[in-house]
Amino acid sequence: MRDTEDFDTFYAMSSRRVLAQVAMMVDSRAEAEDAVSEAYLRAWNRWHRISRYENPEAWVRQVAYRHAVSAWRKAINRLQAHRRDTTDQSIEALNPDHVAIVAALRKIPADQRRVIVLHHIAGLSVAEIHQETGIPAGTVTTWLARGRRALAAHLTDSDTLETGREHRDV
Repeated sequence: MRDTEDFDTFYAMSSRRVLAQVAMMVDSRAEAEDAVSEAYLRAWNRWHRISRYENPEAWVRQVAYRHAVSAWRKAINRLQAHRRDTTDQSIEALNPDHVAIVAALRKIPADQRRVIVLHHIAGLSVAEIHQETGIPAGTVTTWLARGRRALAAHLTDSDTLETGREHRDV
């Protein structure tokens, strides 16, 4: 119980000050609020150790600043990657087969969908899928087989599924 009271007192005494400081450092109150919240959560989870630091507030401020900068860097990197990918790029029209495959992929379990895409779209072997994902090779082959069957069911004509035989124009 003492830890909770100590942390609550620490939070009440320092949170507004740390928020104001981090907001000035990162020039965004919203980003600072997110970062400071994350920092205090981390402090709470480690309070038994951090409470013994000479300056726990400095630790929280540093963690908040690093978190805000990390989030900012990720956002900038995503934006730059998006710009790189879309610059001078012509987009082909989607053909009906592509649309049908994507729709069918959405209907199968995520694990099966992942290995199907890695194998058939990315061109990875079973061993490479195992290496990349850590999924045992036997499981990869099982999920591939199940995924193919599930895809086939979703890619078959509705007449074939309902009657068990193909519809023929006479």
